[in-house]
Amino acid sequence: MSLRSREKRRLPVLVLPGLLAMCVACITSTIGVGKETPKPEQSAGANISPTREPGEENPGGNATTRKSIHTRGAFSHASNGIDFEGEANFKVGNAIFRKLWVSAPASTKSSDGLGPLFNSRSCQSCHFKNGRGHPPAANYPDDTAESMLLRLSIPPETDAQKKLLAEHRINTINEPTYGGQLQDLAIQGHDSEGHIHVTYEDVPVTLDDGSTLTLRKPAYTITDLKYGPLHPKTMLSPRIAPPMIGLGLIEAVPEAQIRANADADDKNGDGISGRANEVWSLEAERPMIGRFGWKAGVPSIREQSAGAFSGDMGLSTPIVTEPSGDCTQAQAFCRNAPNGNTERDGGFEVGPILFDLVTFYAQNLAVPPRRNLDDANVTKGKAIFHELGCASCHTPSFTTGKVDGQPHLSNQHIWPYTDMLLHDMGDGLADNRPEGMATGQEWRTPPLWGIGLTETVSGHTYFLHDGRARNLEEAILWHGGEARAARDGYDALSKADRDALISFVESL
Repeated sequence: MSLRSREKRRLPVLVLPGLLAMCVACITSTIGVGKETPKPEQSAGANISPTREPGEENPGGNATTRKSIHTRGAFSHASNGIDFEGEANFKVGNAIFRKLWVSAPASTKSSDGLGPLFNSRSCQSCHFKNGRGHPPAANYPDDTAESMLLRLSIPPETDAQKKLLAEHRINTINEPTYGGQLQDLAIQGHDSEGHIHVTYEDVPVTLDDGSTLTLRKPAYTITDLKYGPLHPKTMLSPRIAPPMIGLGLIEAVPEAQIRANADADDKNGDGISGRANEVWSLEAERPMIGRFGWKAGVPSIREQSAGAFSGDMGLSTPIVTEPSGDCTQAQAFCRNAPNGNTERDGGFEVGPILFDLVTFYAQNLAVPPRRNLDDANVTKGKAIFHELGCASCHTPSFTTGKVDGQPHLSNQHIWPYTDMLLHDMGDGLADNRPEGMATGQEWRTPPLWGIGLTETVSGHTYFLHDGRARNLEEAILWHGGEARAARDGYDALSKADRDALISFVESL
């Protein structure tokens, strides 16, 4: 069966926008009034005897990769069980994912149309080895922010804008001159929009046992603005590229299972009030549950892929058809530049066949198996994870539904450790920029699977939506809002118990 004939029978697939880090976000807690916080000298988890649960060694179910996970290619394997035709499509999709696009016109057909304004020349430049992005090591021109971008928006100013937001037809109101994100690169003859400038403030922290460490609090501005001043009410939100693994499995979780964990009014009184983001689907032409992106602002991999092609690279697709990408009406020179739309590719720069192949690739990047599952410290850490209430947001497991044409993704018991819901994470992590139904303090719980291989794949250990955390402990200590009780519970642990919890998370 051809890829084209199978298209109508396949569930929409998802991607991270450009896809955003996994982080240990939204660790939340049931510790509260009437429950004593573990003392440093007391071993947390002592009253819990977690057993190895059936299937948890393979977080992606039967689709979990059986190939090597000890190299930088650990996140680049195809789903286990994929058929011969699917494996061929996966490999071609990988080639498109790695393709370096060029400006139009060019002699290389089906590779031109880049920009005019853009953030990256390829998908892999942001999602290197399908792993996690990172903040720049220094400000421009000493380093670039290729795997990090800055979202831009303003509050609604008209009744028409407010109506579109209320009907979930749009998630945000783009900044009038610069659009929905800052593009810091441009093709020859055009000016880039500007550059991210980040500074860090040291935040000292002392834990209950006297241990000390320093968190870093980022602040963001834009330098070298080339198209005039920003709107005075512009809201900025930095986003690093999240890992690509397990996306097809996340999308295959039936909506009812996600909604069953929502408790927007905290009726059970546990301090956790997760809720779904309702976002507009361009393909379905109706609101759908948001599953992907740092604020669950995208319903499917197809739509996320189309948004990334447009916003990150300035390329048109069958879903987002504008060939000038994120260029605004105020950037006429950009909008009128030559483009790569061709009849051969259906009138687009990324035609239907190429688009289907790259989204199929994103859907089938396999989850790695667990490591050190039976290690005593990992087992102890699992008990502490549950005792602190971390699983209240990082829901351990789901069962996927049927994915037409892809039995290897269907009916799998998976262990992503996410509820895919929005949670208030407090002032410390707030970007103060709403997105759809998400407030400026809310973030979607990111999956934790594969997080222990971050350094192996990506060469660093930066976590959270903006990469401010330099390790998992810092990520946990940034948690506030609904997650404050769990964060304080971690603070109260002995060093041995903190290490055990980290060991468990690194085994995922």
